[in-house]
Amino acid sequence: MKHRSEQQRERLNAHVFVCTNDREEHDCCAGAGGEEVTTAVKQWLRDRDAFWTAVSVSTTDCLGLCSADGAALTIQPRNEWYSDVTPEDVPDLLAAEFGPAAEQVADQVTSPADD
Repeated sequence: MKHRSEQQRERLNAHVFVCTNDREEHDCCAGAGGEEVTTAVKQWLRDRDAFWTAVSVSTTDCLGLCSADGAALTIQPRNEWYSDVTPEDVPDLLAAEFGPAAEQVADQVTSPADD
């Protein structure tokens, strides 16, 4: 086992978790476009060279914000929570969180080459 907390704290400014939980008996993020929201988040970050550098993205099980109108998403460690997120919402949501060019995260991360 390796303890890697400090390395990740230095590398990452945020981690976006998108719910893709699938439940048959209730509304769920899988049925409300969770995978599509995940793809939109990743693409927005890739377009700004912030994917897997300053911001990580993961899918997750239930975040407790189930809806038929869109997926649930949280940004940690900022402790920001969103529900009813559609792929069309992603650009505005991420621009508000990270800046239009993701400059609020990309400029805050020091790469290992800078050490």
